[in-house]
Amino acid sequence: MESSTFAPDQPLDSSFPPEDTQLSSIADRSATQLAREQQVGNRPGTLTIREGSYKPRLFLLSFDQQHYTEQEYASYDELLTEFRAHPELRHWIDVRGYDDLELMQRLIDDFQLHPLQMEDVLGDYQRAKVEIFDENRLFLVSRMTEFTTLLEVDDDQLSLFTGPNYVLTFQDDYHDCLNTVRQRIRSGFSQLTRKPPLYLAYAITDVVLDHYYPTMAAIGDYIEKLEDRILQDRPDRRVLNRILRIKKDIIRFRRLVYPEREKIAEILRMSDEVVSEEMKMYFRDSYDHAIQALELAETYRESVSSLVDLYMSNQSNRMNEVMKVLTIISSIFIPLSFVAGVYGMNFSREAPPPGPNPANMPELYQPWGYPGVLTLMGLMVIGQVYYFYRKGWLTNR
Repeated sequence: MESSTFAPDQPLDSSFPPEDTQLSSIADRSATQLAREQQVGNRPGTLTIREGSYKPRLFLLSFDQQHYTEQEYASYDELLTEFRAHPELRHWIDVRGYDDLELMQRLIDDFQLHPLQMEDVLGDYQRAKVEIFDENRLFLVSRMTEFTTLLEVDDDQLSLFTGPNYVLTFQDDYHDCLNTVRQRIRSGFSQLTRKPPLYLAYAITDVVLDHYYPTMAAIGDYIEKLEDRILQDRPDRRVLNRILRIKKDIIRFRRLVYPEREKIAEILRMSDEVVSEEMKMYFRDSYDHAIQALELAETYRESVSSLVDLYMSNQSNRMNEVMKVLTIISSIFIPLSFVAGVYGMNFSREAPPPGPNPANMPELYQPWGYPGVLTLMGLMVIGQVYYFYRKGWLTNR
């Protein structure tokens, strides 16, 4: 997972992704959808490498209270040899990248994993869940999230297996949000060096949950920027598109967090033989974090819905202002049009015998008649404008 998050002080216009970036994102989603469709109808447990997966990188962290080593291995055989040579240590085997079907099959055989579980790992689109398999080992799936510079929620799957003296993790990206856990192990003072491997699984899960908060904070900052844009400027159609897109991302984020809460709740319901009471205390704390993240997602979803209403109200107010101006202009010209229409009638300037018609418009025969009518019309305009001003129609009152 890329670690670049949206900068809150980034200008809204400059942060809007260009068209080619949007097309690239659409292409990625289309490729993922195609990969899913290609697996429809396959035998359960069939391992398929998703197109675009990275070549695997193998990391091994071995530690206890007095010992710590960390190394990336170019060969799986070297890693396995080092792992088996130190059964007294705790190990974190971190596999980043899936594009090696033979390696995945060897991992199934060496760590007694079920093909259906590895199928879920390689699928890379599983919702968060937990399963118990042989000898009370756990298989957990989490979703790591971030709010990217493209102003969308990105997520990657993290798959985790527990063992008697190890934790085995899988992810398809080289970057993740787990450096905090690694730093705690490197320090040598963390409880990770004293607790059982399940505690490492808890720590990884908890960091994934904690990373939801920067994602939500970035979303909240972006929502505030959209609100300011609506209130201060004259928003165009693009602003509404951004509102609807961030609303979709928040709904997607909620779909990621909700299974995470259910996963931890299921862990808390497990027997003490699988998860000890001491470990459940830690998972209860993670459960609280999941609840808070879910509540934040609900709050932001309501805020975005309010933004849509605010945008529509703003557009309606702008339309009312335009209609008010047009109405005032029409009101001014209606009496002027009436006067001009009356004087535009076909009156005779020359009176037939026996003399002038007394019922005719007398000003037609006056030398100052035309300027007088223009003056009258000007006074009518001034009177109307003054009346509209006293009523407050020409101001924002």
